[in-house]
Amino acid sequence: MKKIFLIAALNISFLSIAQEMTTADALRYAVENMNGTARFRGMSGAFGAVGGDLSAISINPAGSLFFNNNFASVTVSSFNNSNNANYFGTKSKENFSTLDLNQVGAVLVFSDASGKSDWNKISVALNYDNTNNFDNRMFIAGRNPSNSISQYFVDQANFIANTPFNDYQYEMGYDTYIINPSEDDPNVFVSNVSPGGNYYQDYFSTSNGYNGKLTANVATSYKDKLFLGINLNAHFTDYVTTSRLYEYNSNPENPNTQPTVREIVFDNQLSTYGSGFSFNLGAIYKINESLRIGAAYESPTWYRLNDELVQDLYTYGNVNVPSGDENRSYASPIFVFPTYKLRTPSKITASATYIFNKKGLISIDLAEKDYSNTEFKNTNQNDFRDLNSQMSLELKKAFELRIGGEYKIKQWSLRGGYRFEESPYETGDIIGDLTGYSAGVGYNFGESKLDLSYANSHRNYNQNLISSGMTDTARIRNVQNNVKIVKEK
Repeated sequence: MKKIFLIAALNISFLSIAQEMTTADALRYAVENMNGTARFRGMSGAFGAVGGDLSAISINPAGSLFFNNNFASVTVSSFNNSNNANYFGTKSKENFSTLDLNQVGAVLVFSDASGKSDWNKISVALNYDNTNNFDNRMFIAGRNPSNSISQYFVDQANFIANTPFNDYQYEMGYDTYIINPSEDDPNVFVSNVSPGGNYYQDYFSTSNGYNGKLTANVATSYKDKLFLGINLNAHFTDYVTTSRLYEYNSNPENPNTQPTVREIVFDNQLSTYGSGFSFNLGAIYKINESLRIGAAYESPTWYRLNDELVQDLYTYGNVNVPSGDENRSYASPIFVFPTYKLRTPSKITASATYIFNKKGLISIDLAEKDYSNTEFKNTNQNDFRDLNSQMSLELKKAFELRIGGEYKIKQWSLRGGYRFEESPYETGDIIGDLTGYSAGVGYNFGESKLDLSYANSHRNYNQNLISSGMTDTARIRNVQNNVKIVKEK
């Protein structure tokens, strides 16, 4: 009976106090990657006042009115992630590529040529975009001169010791000899990993999943001068990340009688899934046949998310322990957390497009997004109060610039683009600015079109190996390459 009560207490403790949310978890959904059709990507997404593309309605809903006829498209994408890591001077590299269906949608256009109404055109569209591809791999390795990952379990144990519940992470660290009560104070826990530094550490992680957005769009035009549109968006997310953190040391044994731990393996698997809702409002005004301007508003996305976590811990080569206990392991159950809410920030976009001689165009979009407004919520809002305060201080208002161009030569279309996104952090060392370039080509067969694009982007950021106890980070340079092909009709 006592054991049953203890298990219940461990689960209650974990659900109530041990859900480890971070700013990075919020930014996974607040920062969207640029995806969509090949034409959209070939011009780096600078479509706020261009329209005439199914992915463009995600920037400005009024853009669906620039289709002359009913239209449909399907986009297949090849996505490559390259991560170059530097951890205490040791460099490593990991690549990962995927192929998936990135976009599918259609638009119906209804025109009134009778002249009886100034509202002479209506468009209705349904489109799905994969707004974020989470498929990725990362490997980090190096020798940490001072800090052991055992400090994570020390932090957890000392935090839990002053609460009504004992957390299972305390049990993990204690059962595998990583931590013990201090000889001076049994309520304070200390590490059993020998001091002295020179800890070899490596970290390998894989992630899979996506953010998907299904958009229902309606737009109408007034006198073929003013174009207005609205989107209702349903969001879907499914994210799984698995990581293994390994540490080895050959330091002298602990001078006291406590156990000494040589090797640690800490496995984690986190699954996050859920859904959300947002809406867009947009307008495009045609100043003349050559010049258009646009403005658009994207609401926050209101997510309802669920987390599931499994953690396993192993230690090897333990000394000063009973015979047969040199290798120890602790496997946790699957913990399912209560549903929580995440609100991402809204976004405002201003756009302009110049069309010259019906042969080509140049377009520019400038967007603003205040990441400090990102917020977690659950039934007890105080559970996320400290994290929300932290995000309001760490994150900032960031700007995004997109410039794109297109030129037609008979049936061919040549495209290019540039993209720049500011870091969402006040301190750019945590996540740096993003810079991207793109190019594309299209061919018009008459009743159908075929488009191909290539896009490259890169940004640097710091990667933690563990969530607390160790402030040491690896510097990552992430390079993304994306090739898209789309069939339109």
